Amino acid sequence: MKDKSMLIIVLNRVELMDKMLSALNEHGIKGATILNSMGMAHELGIMQEETYFIGNLRNIFGASRKESRTIFMVIDNDRITDATQVVDDVIDLQQPDTGILFAIPVLFAAGIPEAKED
Repeated sequence: MKDKSMLIIVLNRVELMDKMLSALNEHGIKGATILNSMGMAHELGIMQEETYFIGNLRNIFGASRKESRTIFMVIDNDRITDATQVVDDVIDLQQPDTGILFAIPVLFAAGIPEAKED
């Protein structure tokens, strides 16, 4: 097994997810898992609002909670730069409340097919 990392993208701008996933796929970066997620600060704000009358009105009128998507993939270390560039091309992570991107080393992985050697 080549050296691998887990690339994690917490995407607040969920409307950009399909474009980002398509761009990653076009660059041969495949095999992501996507989870619905919510940030701690947002959840704490909802909890505080729900203790007041306004928070209850919000529930009555069905205002939805702001969700994000957490996308993670295990990729070869030599593809990290490519993947981060693709994400950068689609999403401006320097803008507030857009998302975050980071990678952590993978010490062990099972069930992940090895990429065919060229």
